[in-house]
Amino acid sequence: MIQANPIKLDDPAIERSAAIAKALGHPARIAILKILAQRNSCFCGDITEILPLAQSTVSQHLKALKTAGLIKGEVEGVRTCYCLNPDGVKELKSLLSELSDELIQTCC
Repeated sequence: MIQANPIKLDDPAIERSAAIAKALGHPARIAILKILAQRNSCFCGDITEILPLAQSTVSQHLKALKTAGLIKGEVEGVRTCYCLNPDGVKELKSLLSELSDELIQTCC
């Protein structure tokens, strides 16, 4: 039997991957990312007009995506303009690619 290398759950790379996965774990957040990809940037109110969610709910989802580093927010007066964070999107792509490559190598 092949012995696997021990995996530590507190490994920063694993914790970061989990944080990003958690941020993607709601359909509204995926929808928000798609909206931002189509529009390049928009305000919370713009997203509320598209999604059937209250403004406070959209704000909570935006906060989760921003905390994960997938989007950025720039204050413009009393509103915040949101857009995709290119570095976060590249990190997401890299994490998913590495994980899928690892899974495919060992898949039956």
